[in-house]
Amino acid sequence: MIAHFDIDAFYASVAVREDPSLRGRPVAIAGSSRRAVVLTASYEARPFGVGSAMPLYRARELCPQLVVVAPNMGLYKAISREVFSVLGARGHPLERLSLDEAFVEMGEMQPVQAQALAATIRREVFAATRLTVSAGVAGAKMVAKVASDCCKPDGLLVVAPGEEAAFLAPLSAGRLWGVGPKTLARLAARGISTIGEIAKLDAASLRMLFGSWGQTAGELANGIDRRQVEPVREVKSISTEETFEYDVSDETQLREVLAEQARQLCETLLRDDVVGSSVGVKIKRADRTVTSRQTRLSEPTRHWRTVYHAALWCLRRARTPELPVRLLGTRVAELTPGDIRQGSLF
Repeated sequence: MIAHFDIDAFYASVAVREDPSLRGRPVAIAGSSRRAVVLTASYEARPFGVGSAMPLYRARELCPQLVVVAPNMGLYKAISREVFSVLGARGHPLERLSLDEAFVEMGEMQPVQAQALAATIRREVFAATRLTVSAGVAGAKMVAKVASDCCKPDGLLVVAPGEEAAFLAPLSAGRLWGVGPKTLARLAARGISTIGEIAKLDAASLRMLFGSWGQTAGELANGIDRRQVEPVREVKSISTEETFEYDVSDETQLREVLAEQARQLCETLLRDDVVGSSVGVKIKRADRTVTSRQTRLSEPTRHWRTVYHAALWCLRRARTPELPVRLLGTRVAELTPGDIRQGSLF
């Protein structure tokens, strides 16, 4: 049995925990700039249509009484560590998906035993953090994930072995892993709207609708998912980016942003005791075109000045001076554990 645990509206729930006066009110987590987007919304805000990735101005239009709280990534990471400490306390294989969700392999046990264990873990997380966690339990990863989504907020849903296809059948086709807006449109054109309808398709129809992924899509629709919980998910790169409130043409300002991004990234490298061997930048211009450039360092590093100068070199290669910059990001990749040797730049 595999369990999928997901903290309910994580960022918004943390905001309410820190400020109880927000309880019961529509809350969105977002920055304050003109181009800010909603990172997450409380369940009280969602009936108004407010959701993740929505421009903040649109969220305010939909919900004039919306309370906007600035994000606090340091706090989120600290709470995430507490949650994962509880999830991993019994030694079960743990696969982290993000700050607020993970798979836990529960081993060979009956559904009722798995349900009891998941309920205990949910109580322990709440006792440690005062945050609620929803959980789905099944014999397959995708089914467990879908189950946790279906019982939010603060729910627990177990799908017993042999019941996967029946559980999935009435659900929207959009809940199937790998089905995005374009695929949904193709399915709708064929009159297909549920997972159960996908499960009934023959091999030729699956191949026509999903291409080379057709066989896998058919298996998933029938609740068959052979993927195992992977305890170690190697992080190959880290990145950070900033969308400017107003487009920026001044190179001095862009250099200051690069320097701050280099400092942030190198703090993460130092904390995780890893070094990076390549540095890249991403630019979105005022006309919304995007360009990326990267360079390989002569030796791995976690020194911010080395990362900054490499990023600046990439910026000058990528930038079109006559077009202001809308977004600027820095990335450090090819991460490996290592001791530090500072050599030439690249």
